[in-house]
Amino acid sequence: MHEILRHLRVGEIVLDLGSKSGSFDVASLAATTIRVDLSPPPPSGGAHAVRADAARLPFRDACFAAIIANHSLEHFGHPDAALAEAGRVLRNGGSLFVAVPDASSLTDRIYRWLGRGGGHVNTFRSASDVINRVTARTGLSYAGGRVLCTSLSFLNSRNHTAPAPRKLLLLGGGREGILRWLNRLFRISDRWLGTRTSVYGWALYFGSVPEPVSPRTWVNVCVRCGSGSDSAELLASGLARRRFVFGWSYACPKCGAPNCFHRDEALQGMY
Repeated sequence: MHEILRHLRVGEIVLDLGSKSGSFDVASLAATTIRVDLSPPPPSGGAHAVRADAARLPFRDACFAAIIANHSLEHFGHPDAALAEAGRVLRNGGSLFVAVPDASSLTDRIYRWLGRGGGHVNTFRSASDVINRVTARTGLSYAGGRVLCTSLSFLNSRNHTAPAPRKLLLLGGGREGILRWLNRLFRISDRWLGTRTSVYGWALYFGSVPEPVSPRTWVNVCVRCGSGSDSAELLASGLARRRFVFGWSYACPKCGAPNCFHRDEALQGMY
């Protein structure tokens, strides 16, 4: 989404749609951020919170320079109406970012099994189907996209504010060290056996995007905060290092958590 956010200017407004506590850090943004959720979004420094239904947005036509729908469309009760509303409130020449899970992926199946659906009321099994649905409802053209990899960060016990389901014990209780090794095994399996265990979903861009969207998949995703990192940048910054016996690892640039490291180019074209 940062291909859009970093180009927004002072006086412009970005809509964080179905965001709960927020899909991105607003501290470095020049634009004004409005966060919308069906439940009251918590206060957040620098962002305005509005309680509203995505299918009936309380905003005038063409008022937003950009809309971010980051892992929210799968939760909407009326996704087609929400997309039509997004098309209505986005200005001419604006940008739309949509990220959704692949319902056929192992990660989404774990998510739904663990939380009895986990709030995912819509299933998406094909990137092309999502693209066609968004373009038909919003009138926006498709600008590019990439496959998203998982880190299983939603299982991480450090991220739980309520007691975890007992089912989680079958997956190591959400212990971070176990999740790191599961991610390593997923990447190895995908590379050598042709599986798709590392896949989570897709990041898709629509409308007028200020810079080219790279189709390159980032396979290094933090087990704690869920942020993805370019393997070349991790190597150049010295954050990725070879550890004796245990192979390569890196410290997440965002939260500092240790993670197993893999080179992006080793898995390009696998998904």
